[in-house]
Amino acid sequence: MTVIVLTTCPPGLRGFLTRWLLEISAGVFIGDPSARVRDVLWNEVQRYAGQGRALLAHTTNNEQGFTFRTHDHAWHPTDHEGLTLIHRPNKKPPQDSVAPNPGWSNAAKRRRFGRG
Repeated sequence: MTVIVLTTCPPGLRGFLTRWLLEISAGVFIGDPSARVRDVLWNEVQRYAGQGRALLAHTTNNEQGFTFRTHDHAWHPTDHEGLTLIHRPNKKPPQDSVAPNPGWSNAAKRRRFGRG
């Protein structure tokens, strides 16, 4: 089983993938091509994705039973003791970089002193 998910990719790439896979939702393709066809499809996705993102997940003979690859995605697969996990970057700003506003906020003033 192979699943390819495309985000903001050209429509021509979606049409290309429908030759071998079924599009079950917008940008989500499933099918059961051979490993050779799957690798050719993935190379074409990487070549024509443009500014879009792509994710490929397919069955394989490992402990998880599947593996996945990403293209121009903020989340990256990482190996952790034989298991493939997704590394999501931390996008929170550091606490000291955001200075609080001085004084009371308007909402706090209304709560404390009334609406008048």
